[in-house]
This record gives sequence, C-alpha cells and structure tokens, in this order.
Amino acid sequence: MFPTIDFSRVEAALTHPAGWIDLSLALACFALGWLADRRLRLKTDRTHDVIRVGAGGVNRLIFPLVTLLLLVIATVLYQRYRTPFFLALALPASIALALIRLVVYALRGVFPRASWLATSERALSFTVWGLLLLYFLGILHDVAKDLDALVIPIAKSRVSVLDIGQAVLVVLLTLAITLWISSFIENRLMQAEQLDSSLRALAAKAVRAVLLVLAVLIALNAVGIDLTLLSVFGGALGVGIGLGLQKLASNYIAGFTILLDRSIRLGDMVTVDNRFGVVTKVTARYVVVKSLDGVEAVVPNETLVTTTVLNHSYSTKEIRVVVPVQVAYGSDLELTLKLMEDAALAEPRVLKAPNGPAAFVVRFADSGVDL
Repeated sequence: MFPTIDFSRVEAALTHPAGWIDLSLALACFALGWLADRRLRLKTDRTHDVIRVGAGGVNRLIFPLVTLLLLVIATVLYQRYRTPFFLALALPASIALALIRLVVYALRGVFPRASWLATSERALSFTVWGLLLLYFLGILHDVAKDLDALVIPIAKSRVSVLDIGQAVLVVLLTLAITLWISSFIENRLMQAEQLDSSLRALAAKAVRAVLLVLAVLIALNAVGIDLTLLSVFGGALGVGIGLGLQKLASNYIAGFTILLDRSIRLGDMVTVDNRFGVVTKVTARYVVVKSLDGVEAVVPNETLVTTTVLNHSYSTKEIRVVVPVQVAYGSDLELTLKLMEDAALAEPRVLKAPNGPAAFVVRFADSGVDL
C-alpha cells in the first residue's frame, strides 16, 4: 500500500538533508523519464495502420513506464539507508499517469473518430488524479468506508455501492483493453494480403467476438458473479430470439454464411435489390453497396442470401459499365458515337481488347436519341 500524506512528515523531511535528497531523486526520475521519452520515441507511419497503432501505443507509455522503473530502482537503493517518503509518493503518481495514457490510447484505438473522446480524456484524467489526491490526503479511505456502508438489497443479497462501483470499473477496463487488442489484431489481419478479403473480414469479426466473450467472462468472474447465472440469461436470450429477434439473428447467420462461402467479397461489383454498385464493406449484419454516383446502400445480409444477386465480378474483374447519353435530333450520330468511344478509350482502366468500348443507338426517345 502507498502511504497517505502526513504533512508533519513533509515538514520534517524538508528540514533534513536526507529529505531533500529524497525529493531530488524523485524529481530526477521524472526528468530522466522525460528525456528518455524524447530520445526513444518511435516514428509513426500514417500510411500503415499497424505501425501507426503499435508505435503510438509505445510512445504514450515510454515516459510513465521509464519513470516508474527509475522510481522503483531509486526506492530500493534509498531504503537501504532511510525510509523513502517523496519516492513513495511519486510511485502512485507514475502508475496513475501510465494508467491514464493506456486507457486513453485504448479508447482512441476503439473510437478513432469519436467527437466526445477529447472530453472523455479530460474527464478520465481529472478523475484519476482527483482520486489519487483524495488518497494522499486520506479522504478516499473514509469515502470508501461510507460507500461500503451504503447497502442496496438485490433479491436475497445485499450489495454495497462500493462493490457496484468496483465491478463497473473492472468491467469497463476489461472491455476497453479487449477492444483495443481486438482492433490491433483486426488491423494486422486486414494487412495480410495473402488471405482473401472475405476470409480477412471473417477472421477479424470472429476474433473480436471471441475476445469480447472472454472479456465478459473474465470481468464477471473478477467481480464475483457466478457464471452459472449465464445459463438463465442464455435461456432468456433464446426466448427473445424466438419471439422477436429472428430477423436480427438471421442477418448475423447470413453474414457469416456470406463470409464463409465467399460469394460476395470486398470490391465486387454487384446488383442487388435494384441497386448497382461496389461492395465497400462487409459486416456480420449488413453489406454496404456504393453506387457509381456515390450513394451508399446498407443491404441486410438476409436479403443477399434469400434473393438473387448479380455479381458482375464474381469470376473476373472485367465488367461492363453502361453510360447512357441523350443527344438532340439532328445531331451527327456517327461523330457522336466516335466521340463517346474516344472518351472511353481515354480512361486508363478501360480495356482496349478483346472487348473494347462500343457506342450505339438504343432508341429514339421523345426528346432526343438515346445512345
């Protein structure tokens, strides 16, 4: 346990040379940790997600971990001659700093574009430092005793507010760390180009699901909840699926079916539910189809399994794109058709052979000629 602040000891320490040595060692550890952070900081590559994630995590932990290591060494050496005071106070400060940076980095990995993250970072920092200050002042112990005395009756059990707070903290920390680890593994899997895109997506979703289940089980076991109660919850969940969640369950099952049989993959050009576009995202519940005009359609996986899907790039990436053009009556159709073919040939991704672009008359409409 770390000591609380005894202000009489602070005054006594500052009136003795050994106290100033103790304080100087603590400040020197923080200064050396800052210098190590400046010298050992890794370079990040914004074009490579794995390098950016790994280097970012290491950079955020260099200062607190190096400082903590130096404080431990200094404390072990100093306590051979005198009992450390300022070094003992600096240890929990460095641990709190490492905890704040680790949790904040985990949140950034899980929610990279969340607008509320900046506010949450400040709230988390103030909360941890506030709790540390209350602990040093000896107030936190009294607050914990009062919260432990507040008992809430739940069925036949009586649970204190302190137990509930500790359980919530353990669950949140476990889930945050698990989501960060799963995001890192997903980034690594998505960079494995030797695997098919559908297999990468399936492996990423499976890893996240398994890690979340393990995290929940570990968190529940850590807070003292009997895991046999999950059988009751599982029965209730089965009843819920049977009564009103059939569509949701079928979408998830259809999603894993699509990922396994690889009938629809990332980058495929498909026509489904009268929508033509490129598959830009495949999840366990839906598929995103982006049309050529930029509109994105979220198609439930059940629709892809139960209806006919035209996959224009299932066996080959060579596909035909139709571009309708209408010209006024009296136009030079031969020149217009030639200009259309030349415009298509000017695009680098358009094939010249064996099936080059072709323009032709479709019909004579009311207001012009459709080409």
